[in-house]
Amino acid sequence: MIQRARSGQIYPLLKLAQKLWPNSGTLYEEMKEYLIAEEKAAFLFWKQTSPVGLALCSLRSEYVEGTKDSPVGYLEGIYVEEDFRGKNIAAALLSSCEEWAKQRGCREFASDCELDNPASLAFHLHTGFEEANRIICFVKTL
Repeated sequence: MIQRARSGQIYPLLKLAQKLWPNSGTLYEEMKEYLIAEEKAAFLFWKQTSPVGLALCSLRSEYVEGTKDSPVGYLEGIYVEEDFRGKNIAAALLSSCEEWAKQRGCREFASDCELDNPASLAFHLHTGFEEANRIICFVKTL
């Protein structure tokens, strides 16, 4: 069962988000934003009483690579517990995010993934995304 996360569900969100981003030190604050911000949403897939999947989405008004409109719905992150993968849970979570974005006037939906994540690339292509670009980001200390 898919459910939009509510204010009292910060810990189920954190449990799955920590598996997606294990080295992030700011997850608690970030997940709180998904529960309260109008331009963000979190969806959980529940198997009985346990959360086994998570999708985070947002509305982006700044330029999004390959898009023409604004705002754009954006898949910020998606995770499904390993034992539940291959059962279309991620695709169902993505559909919930897309519907949420459509209800807010979006005509396009975008996402990104790391260059060295072939599973994520395959998921995106399988669920109808088209590759818009590949980039390498740089930074230097001033």
